[in-house]
Order: sequence, then structure tokens, then C-alpha cells
Amino acid sequence: MLIVAADQRNGMKAVMTDGDGSPVSQSQLVEAKSDLVRYLGNHAAAILLDPEVALPHVVDEGTLSRDTALVVGMDASGFEDVNGIRYTRYVDGVTPERVRELGGDVAKMLWYLRPDRQDESDRAVREIRELTEACSQAGLLLIVEILTYQLEGETDEEYAAAFPGLVADSAKIAVANGARVLKLQYPGSAEASSAVTEAAAGVPWAVLSAGVDHETFMKQVRTAVANGASGAMAGRSLWKDSLSVSHDVREDKLTNLAQPRLRELAEAVEG
Repeated sequence: MLIVAADQRNGMKAVMTDGDGSPVSQSQLVEAKSDLVRYLGNHAAAILLDPEVALPHVVDEGTLSRDTALVVGMDASGFEDVNGIRYTRYVDGVTPERVRELGGDVAKMLWYLRPDRQDESDRAVREIRELTEACSQAGLLLIVEILTYQLEGETDEEYAAAFPGLVADSAKIAVANGARVLKLQYPGSAEASSAVTEAAAGVPWAVLSAGVDHETFMKQVRTAVANGASGAMAGRSLWKDSLSVSHDVREDKLTNLAQPRLRELAEAVEG
């Protein structure tokens, strides 16, 4: 399993400024996403795109190759904080049926979890259960992305010590509530990766890149795959230094920098 993640919106704008801090317009972002699909995504088995900027544009314009599967992200940017617990929301109007209308083969939804603070009755856990069922009824596979995070007042040391267990426990909760594919943070080590694999109970899980550099992500993927992970969903580690505002610079860097990274990543996923 290897998917190019390109559903970022504000995060993608942030790496497109060429260092001069100038704002990136919506039309510039649309053009950049189209180039990312054309020069990188079409060389992958699948690409994850958002329904606010990239879609339906790259499908309507014929930019997306028919040989590349389309994963549609359903989550809106940002999160809501309720008593220190984070909750994501859906992009307005995006349902499993809308994913199908956009040409999606697969859906993806992000949830934040702190399994030490949230149980089966929690809103996020209920949403996982409800959306996996709704996607199943629509004949659509759902990738469940889970991010755990540091609580206010929690020290860096406390969070670092809890982190591997939080990733594994989040996987366990998601699987217990219907998840069939997981997108997870790298839990930190070979031992922690094995624990996540055990918690996933046979459900495949892929490592997300979380903005680290390519070399670091390669090491993480090799370790995770050697200990039960099924692959990677890579975003900024592939393209964050290739998305200049200039179309010509983007084409060159996506072709000569990001594509070789994708091939290297594919070799690591294949073991």
C-alpha cells in the first residue's frame, strides 16, 4: 500500500511561497495541485486529494490518470477544541455518496484520539463507527486516519513516554469500531510498530509522513514494514520542497526530485 497524500490545503500553501512570504491564491493552489497530480500522483498507485481545491477539477480536466486510484479526503482543515480534546469536522456536503460522485475509489477521514481520555461513548469514536458503516453501505472503502496529540499541561517527556501506547491503543479502538484500513503516525521504534500491528488485529496499517524529511521517513517506513505495517501514505516528505509557485520549477522538481523519492519509497514498502 503506497498512497501519495496531497489533500493538504493551508499546509501546501505554506510551502509554496518560495521563501518570500507572499500569499498564495486559491487559483495558484489549484494549479499546484494539478501539477502535483500530473508529475507525481500519476506515477503512484493512488493519490489522496481534497474535495475543496483539487476536486472535481483534476477529474473534470482529465489530469488524473485512469491508472491511479483516487482517495477522497472527507475532513476539513483544523479542529475544534472541547475541554482540551480535539475533534475534526467533515467538509461541508461531503458524504460517501458525494465521494462516489467526485470519482473516488476510496474515502479517508481523520480523527484525533487520546484513548486515555476517550471511550466508546465519545463523539469521535461514534463517528468512526457510523462512517465506516455508511461507507460500507455505499460500497466504499474508508481509510481511518488517527492522530494522537499532546494535551495542554502535559510535558514533552510525559507525552513522549505515552506516545507509542497512544498510537497502539488508537488503532485498537478504531478496529473495534469497524476500521478496515488505518493511517497512523510512526510509533517510534520496531518494538512499538510490532505493538501497533498486534493492536490492529489483522487490519492493514500505513505510516503517515507527518512532515518529516524524506530520509527520516524512509527509515521509519522500513522499520514499520519490517514489523507488520502494510505501507505508507506520504505527503510532505515527497513534495514539500518541490512546490514552488512557479509552474516550470514545480515540473522540474516533481519530476527529478519527488518521483525518485516515490520510487525509493515503493522499494521500501515492497520490502
